[in-house]
Amino acid sequence: MSQTFYFSLNMSTQDFLPYYQGRVQSLVVTTTTGIRVEFPAMRLRKYVDSLGVRGFFCLKTEHGKFVSLTRIK
Repeated sequence: MSQTFYFSLNMSTQDFLPYYQGRVQSLVVTTTTGIRVEFPAMRLRKYVDSLGVRGFFCLKTEHGKFVSLTRIK
């Protein structure tokens, strides 16, 4: 069963550093519908810039496994 989740994220570079370095393996976010979802933090690395990780994201899963993560805006 595939699922799609939407969430906003606003983390400074300092806050994201433990995730980026791999000291923290996963990130838990609350979706727009109030569901808490956990996924591998390394999936956010490509979205890190000088301000950190910011934006509105779409997370897709299949049978509870990560499929994709896309920044929408």
